[in-house]
Amino acid sequence: MSEQVLVLDRAQTERALESARVGAAVARALTAIARGEASSPPRIAARTPNGLLGAMPGHVPGLGLAAKLITVFADPDRPGRSTHQGVVALFDEDDGRLLALMDAEPLTAVRTAVTATLALRALARPGPSRVAVIGTGTQAAAQLALLGRIAQSGQPGRPARSVQDGTGSPAHGPLAVDVAGRDPDSVRRLADRYGVTPAVSIEAAVRASDVVLCCTGAREPVVRREWLSPGTHVSSVGGSDGAELDAETIRDALLFVEWPGAVTAPPPAGAHELQGLPADGVTLLGAVLAGDSPGRSEAGQLTVFKSTGHAALDVAAASVVHAVARERGLGTTLSWSGS
Repeated sequence: MSEQVLVLDRAQTERALESARVGAAVARALTAIARGEASSPPRIAARTPNGLLGAMPGHVPGLGLAAKLITVFADPDRPGRSTHQGVVALFDEDDGRLLALMDAEPLTAVRTAVTATLALRALARPGPSRVAVIGTGTQAAAQLALLGRIAQSGQPGRPARSVQDGTGSPAHGPLAVDVAGRDPDSVRRLADRYGVTPAVSIEAAVRASDVVLCCTGAREPVVRREWLSPGTHVSSVGGSDGAELDAETIRDALLFVEWPGAVTAPPPAGAHELQGLPADGVTLLGAVLAGDSPGRSEAGQLTVFKSTGHAALDVAAASVVHAVARERGLGTTLSWSGS
């Protein structure tokens, strides 16, 4: 039997990642995780001396069925950095037909940035004024791009208890953005590219901000508790190979995650920072978005969203890419012979 499969390259995948629609789908997926409606086993990885190949299948009712295969390898051209390359396969959730193949790297970067921003909106104090983006790689660039689109829309980020997408909520004044990292040249290039302020150091950026978005490939903490002012919100999406946040930050914060396995599963499925914590010591972000659990209750609380990634979020983003690509006529349709 021959089926028609839509294939999208990197540029086509990027064009189909409409941030507002991805935000709405990701919020729906997070809620499904919190309510036990999504199906996804902990991700697994095959390791080589130079990197790993991770596999993440998932199903979200009404959004779809998908699987991501992605490699994480050291980048020989950028010491201390890594590359993320792979593919997402989207299937029909009713009959199992392969619907589309798309580039995993931009999809992962955008859905992760959207998730961190949803956490910002749900957990930060009302009317944040300054955001520090820590990192200078692909994920930091995706986060800065999303913040830029939010600023251009005139909606810089009032946190809300119930959030439906990654870009919409009432405006509360301009949102200043700093970028910081270990390499000053990379910081300046990224700051110039996105029209934000290059910080003189990670510490200076963190101390000056009421929201911190960590997007690094750190093997040891890049954010220290003593740098964080009362009431700061931190979204940490990096640290696949080690902790991005120090133990004191985790100790003092209200903790939020995408799924319970962030605590109970060992890395790479779980978070390095959360190992050994009790399962009831964290709150699911989807439960906050749905209004089923509280988020911040006091202005002075430190809140941390620790992201490990989840296949349901890939399903959400892939469903948007497929829908937008079909609407715009993007990609190449191939005949696929099934068994």
